[in-house]
Amino acid sequence: MPRHLSAKAVARYERDGFHFPIRAIPAVEARAIRRDVEAAERHLAVQGERLRHRPHLLVTALDRLIRNETVLDAVEDLLGPNLLCWTSLFFTKDAHDPAFVSMHQDSTYWGLSSLEVVTAWIALSPSTVESGAMRFAPGTHKLDQIAHRDTFQEHNMLTRGQIVEHEVDEDEAVDVVLQPGEASLHHVRLIHGSGPNNSDDRRIGFAIRYIPTHVKNVVGRDFAALVRGVDEYGYFDAERRPERDLEPEALAAYEAANASHNAVLYAGAAQMRG
Repeated sequence: MPRHLSAKAVARYERDGFHFPIRAIPAVEARAIRRDVEAAERHLAVQGERLRHRPHLLVTALDRLIRNETVLDAVEDLLGPNLLCWTSLFFTKDAHDPAFVSMHQDSTYWGLSSLEVVTAWIALSPSTVESGAMRFAPGTHKLDQIAHRDTFQEHNMLTRGQIVEHEVDEDEAVDVVLQPGEASLHHVRLIHGSGPNNSDDRRIGFAIRYIPTHVKNVVGRDFAALVRGVDEYGYFDAERRPERDLEPEALAAYEAANASHNAVLYAGAAQMRG
């Protein structure tokens, strides 16, 4: 029996490729995490660094968030009891920011052995149509892997600026409107994207990629965190959990994990983004 999602919700996920909203944490907790994140951003900015890929290795509140019981209960309903957090990522758009995410499938360059991947996207600020909420194309997760074109566009937030070569019916697309502390789940093959932020506040979304422990990399070797159950396979190196925000040991682990991750994401690419 499902731990969190109803049987109808699981059926809708299988039909549409997504589910939302899930109240992952109270709004007051989302605001507190946002404060911790923005403090870390300011500290790193002094050193010319950004907080984007795998920020849970640097900020203790995010380390706890990838282990959120409500989210893991829902993901377990879709992927089973033994779960890894393969990676996490911030999609942050400042107020009146032209940054956008082109329509794409997550599976394009991830180099994983299976399509058993669920992304939990947790809002730390309001995600509205005005602020550039995600848009899902229902049912497109049932399509095969579709060719993508790398653009490396200046304001495109994706690693390669990749655009799916598939016509999306905008009238059928669903706006993923979330309040702080709410989450959405989506399938690795679902076509989705988001527009620029035209609001007066930042749009901060924390994306967590979950996989079952039997999934492995087919390109190189990577790091991951066991967040539920047991790992009988050992396909990933274990990540180090931070004891304090931005501690030197955490920064070293962060750099090592992201170096291996970038080697996967940019395998065969014409260029890399810093």
